[in-house]
Amino acid sequence: MQVADLYVRVSTDEQTKGYSPRSQEAVLRQYCELRNISVRNVFYEDYTAKHFNRPEWRKIMVILRKQKGNTNLLLFTKWDRFSRNTSDAYQMINTLKNLGVEPQAVEQPLDLSVPENKMMLAIYLTAPEIENDRRGLNTKAGIRQAKKEGRYMGKAPRGYINKTYENGRRYIDINEPDAGIMKWVFEELSEGVYSSESVMKMANSKGLNIDKNTFLITIRNPVYCGKIRVPAYGDEPAHLVAGLHTALITENLFYKVQDILDGRSKHLTGIPIATPKDLPLRNFIQCNRCTRMLTGSASKGRNTYRVYYHCRSSCGVRYRAEDVNGAFMDELTKFVPRAGYAKLFVEGITEAYDNQHRAIKEERDLLVNQINEANRKMDVARELMLLGELESSEYRRIKEDNGSKITRLEISLNEINVHRSNQNSIRKLAQEAVNALLEVDKLYDIASTPAKRYLVGLLFPEKMTYSDGACRTGRLNKAAELIYMENKELRAKKMGQKPFEKSLPHKGWNMGLEPTTS
Repeated sequence: MQVADLYVRVSTDEQTKGYSPRSQEAVLRQYCELRNISVRNVFYEDYTAKHFNRPEWRKIMVILRKQKGNTNLLLFTKWDRFSRNTSDAYQMINTLKNLGVEPQAVEQPLDLSVPENKMMLAIYLTAPEIENDRRGLNTKAGIRQAKKEGRYMGKAPRGYINKTYENGRRYIDINEPDAGIMKWVFEELSEGVYSSESVMKMANSKGLNIDKNTFLITIRNPVYCGKIRVPAYGDEPAHLVAGLHTALITENLFYKVQDILDGRSKHLTGIPIATPKDLPLRNFIQCNRCTRMLTGSASKGRNTYRVYYHCRSSCGVRYRAEDVNGAFMDELTKFVPRAGYAKLFVEGITEAYDNQHRAIKEERDLLVNQINEANRKMDVARELMLLGELESSEYRRIKEDNGSKITRLEISLNEINVHRSNQNSIRKLAQEAVNALLEVDKLYDIASTPAKRYLVGLLFPEKMTYSDGACRTGRLNKAAELIYMENKELRAKKMGQKPFEKSLPHKGWNMGLEPTTS
């Protein structure tokens, strides 16, 4: 008596709840009963037949290899239940034959020992593969058309959720609190202060719960500014279309973040936030011996932990954190504002703000001219293509480049505010900022660790050093040099030394010949 294993397969998990699996098993058992074949195992599979990397099929192969010779047949209803990939199917048939097992479709029986039957086998295997490929093309075309119409296809990104209308059409909608966190992420990245990894960690602390790779892909998705990306296909280039969903952020904010991520926009070096509260100056102090940046860690003493700044190399530089932090606080206490400079700073900010608003019209005219120039280039390229002097592929490239440029220019143009804000509000904000900087040491003392590091990064663009119980700071921020009495020229003047450069320009009269003449 022959021994057979039965293989029942459907494509999806939902089909297992229908009648197909039971119908297939009934047909196979009836076939075995009529031919006096003993049934050993029945395997149920709910997986695609595009390949043989299927969970149940892997179990079948393990059993057949362990019990080689105990099974004669592997039965299934049709060949498309066995495979929908012709090349893979032929290889698997040879593998089964080497194990002494003959695969057979009971509703499409073939004697594979007859050479002519291999032609019929090719038809049985190729037909479902062609059907699969055609269904795949139709599905891709439908998805592409849906994207062109502004629908987001697939699982909703962070901050959105998949929903369904009453007519069965699906869409994505804003999902709080993730939507608020993602909006905060883009606003934080646009500042250019923290690195993307640091922003991700802060977002996770707010409850986003996202890994690094997914985060980097997510912040590149234009869906957040209301756009849908349609990928390139054939001769049609990739492009963006307006989505049907609600945008979380403006296009200007999205493209600003992309420029920062791509390095096209100037921004501050990313500052890590995972810093213990006792080590606010970690990675801001340079080693005196090897020029590396000092990190920090805690060392357990007899009764408590001691925190140290130390070098990453084996040079042996190590300082107690409380000594370094105290020395830096002493350095901040030297930041005494120059007499009258606080008021001058407020006046300067107000005047600069006014100048900026006076320059809005010029900026608007510049943007309009740039948009007109880009449109002119596309018109010229179109004319050249119609005259046969320019290849269509080259025209599409010119159109794509200038179209992207026009989109960004129009976004910038729309963001310009032509109405002048109230001067008193700007003056008030500048006064509040100056009042905070008048006591920068107290501000630093009460600030949180991320805020301390942010303040240090603003004041000192260059790294500082520590030796002999004192912090030696590098070049100051230019605005700080204008406000505080903490610059090289003033220090030299206070000590009675002649500075290398004159701090202020001056003009005197011509002394003439001796004796002095007017």
